[in-house]
Amino acid sequence: MRIGIPAETKTLEGRVALVPAACADLVKHGHEVFIESGAGRKSGFSDEDFARVGVNVVADADALYAAGELIVKVKEPIAGDLARLRKDHLLFCYLHLAAEPALTARLLEIGLTGVAFESVQEADGSLPLLAPMSVIAGRIAVQIGTHLLHQPAGGKGKLLGGLPSTERGKVVVLGAGAAGSNSAALAAAGGANVVVFDMKPERLAQMMALGSNVTALYPYEEYVAREVRNADLVIGAVLIPSAKAPRVVTAEMVKSMEPGSVLADISIDQGGCFETSRPTTWAEPTYVVDGVTHFAVTNMPGAVPQTSSQAISAAILPYVQRLAKGPAWRESAALKAGINIAAGEIVHPALKS
Repeated sequence: MRIGIPAETKTLEGRVALVPAACADLVKHGHEVFIESGAGRKSGFSDEDFARVGVNVVADADALYAAGELIVKVKEPIAGDLARLRKDHLLFCYLHLAAEPALTARLLEIGLTGVAFESVQEADGSLPLLAPMSVIAGRIAVQIGTHLLHQPAGGKGKLLGGLPSTERGKVVVLGAGAAGSNSAALAAAGGANVVVFDMKPERLAQMMALGSNVTALYPYEEYVAREVRNADLVIGAVLIPSAKAPRVVTAEMVKSMEPGSVLADISIDQGGCFETSRPTTWAEPTYVVDGVTHFAVTNMPGAVPQTSSQAISAAILPYVQRLAKGPAWRESAALKAGINIAAGEIVHPALKS
């Protein structure tokens, strides 16, 4: 099969879907791999690195989309990509269509088949292609949140970990999946007092095991409102696979927080779990509502493209290999679960509701 890897066009997005070593495996299996010139540069991979393993480096996006049958990218297609996608393309990338009705309509109009990374689900319920980027986003949310609490960044001027004679900072994490658990672990390791909310008892137990400075609670609305009120940093990491994220923190809760506090919404790809959330980019990552700084970048892992590209490439390669075998890929239950749209129709149940 002819596999095309376009350059990412989202604002300040530096990832590439497949690194040279992954491409080499595909070439050895008899596939033709094409990459747009410069697609790997921000991740630390030159055109020469790809060409050396047998990848065809093409001059521009027009040539890339013309050559490829299976299009493998990282983020959802935007204007330039949509103009080049065809009905016969098989698109494999993050789509997050629950939060993007306009994109959904455009892809349905094109009539292609779209398999979303975030919807690929194994028999045990795991989301193997969402997990690595969730881990990275969880850690970035704490790193960025820590910085935004600094006074020169508009924060309240608080050091999360504290020190003898001062109070520790407080971090509230909503959701203890891959993203939330990594946020909680990093914040706790830095010395903050951490409160984690989740509905699953086993996850709450895992969070308690992080240390004596971690409290794990069921997300009763009353408890969430109480803990958010005096939090320094609140991280939203709520996930309903392939569906729009529920609004867990209300505008009234945000208003109750101290000025200079910070909200980081990892769930923003799926619409956000704060009522006051709206998508931002790395060019303008924050905005302020009622004195509270909001960080809601829709491609958080794109800030560390070298690490992110290596992680996503390793995760998706086995699935790319299955897709590249032709129609038989539909026999894979995991990939079948990942189909969001096909032939002008919505396929995934979460998008139909």
